[in-house]
Amino acid sequence: MPENDRICGLVLAGGESRRMGRDKALLEREGQTQLSRTVALLQRHVARVFVSARPDQAGEPERGRFNRIVDRYTGIGPVAGILSALESDASASWLVLACDLPNVDDRTIAFLLKSASADKPFTAFESSYDGLPEPLCAFYRPESCAIIQHFVNEGLVCPRKMLIRSDTHLLRQPEPSALDNVNTPDDLVRAGMKATL
Repeated sequence: MPENDRICGLVLAGGESRRMGRDKALLEREGQTQLSRTVALLQRHVARVFVSARPDQAGEPERGRFNRIVDRYTGIGPVAGILSALESDASASWLVLACDLPNVDDRTIAFLLKSASADKPFTAFESSYDGLPEPLCAFYRPESCAIIQHFVNEGLVCPRKMLIRSDTHLLRQPEPSALDNVNTPDDLVRAGMKATL
């Protein structure tokens, strides 16, 4: 972990879950929603954790249990949540984690924090499938805000492409399946989760 960094956690939970057909943040495993599980995971590693939500989700009861950062942008996907968080506290570094990664564990988060670069704006794991950066379980230093804003102004809103085109510190995943996500009902079955909504 970079010395003297003040680190906040951000759970990305503002997606529309179109492919799943239901809100992924509210999917349950062992009686706990993915959202509450992900918040609890980050709370074990950083002092303050926030949930990213679209304006129309701000009043949703499960999200309402947590500190929220409402997206300031629309139509740009997960970058809306990341950029809104960076802008909300310009002096903090942010540990960003999507709520649809059921295999992420304490070991993965601890390794990311321990290995985060002190001088590069982004630290991310390499995908175990294609070697490209995984932007939705990553560490964003304060200077990343201006970089992301520049990309958005240029019309680039894919967070993976942002990290590919930036000075990103890449890490090998300690557990290769940790960042497997659940986007569809078939993914849900493979992950052993239930849609008890």
